[in-house]
Amino acid sequence: MWNGRTVALVLPTYNEKDSIADVIRRFEALDIVDDILVINNNAIDGTSVNVASTGAREIVETNQGYGAAIRRGLLEVDADLVCICEPDGTFNPEDLRKMLPYTVECGFVIGSRTVSNFIWDGANMGFALQWGNWLVAKFTEVLYNSSYLSDVGCTFRILSRECIADIAPKFSVDGSSFGLEMMLIALLRRIKLVQIPVNYHPRVGHSSVTGHLGKTVSLGLEMMRMVFRMRWRARSFRSK
Repeated sequence: MWNGRTVALVLPTYNEKDSIADVIRRFEALDIVDDILVINNNAIDGTSVNVASTGAREIVETNQGYGAAIRRGLLEVDADLVCICEPDGTFNPEDLRKMLPYTVECGFVIGSRTVSNFIWDGANMGFALQWGNWLVAKFTEVLYNSSYLSDVGCTFRILSRECIADIAPKFSVDGSSFGLEMMLIALLRRIKLVQIPVNYHPRVGHSSVTGHLGKTVSLGLEMMRMVFRMRWRARSFRSK
């Protein structure tokens, strides 16, 4: 528990066999996470064996996609605060401690990987990714009249139970852009949101999305379309 509130962690996995056990153990070592749930999203062989060596529990979601995995995870946990992270070694589990205090005032706390001082050598955050994320974030900040944003693609975040109950009925995306959809719905629903810098490290293994330039560009364009499309349909998201 943290500050009298229960904390759950959702880790979606597809190609993180070599890093997932270490990530889980680092979260366990914080001694504040009550429930760690791994969503096996058609993960590669050997993943389940490594998860079984930890205290995490695992369920299988066969509908492929980051969004499908996270949506399933949010249905399976029951906690006051739900942390979402990726078990690929890019994030510091220890950063959870600096994110949690913001949940006292905000229902949604999101990390930012675009602050140069927090990007470690070798991390997959080159010029195109860093400034592309920043640019889409600034478009979002202006169009949605939001608080300061600097990264639309960071998958290290914390949501309150109340925030999840408010925004989950509006979810529709199963793929990689789900993280942005979640953020935009929260902004349209007037959820108090804050973004803070987190450490970003080189990935263990190969990414199925940002490891390919073509997929990265395609995802960026998809995100821009989503920002404009959802802003145009703002009224439908604000209705109950």
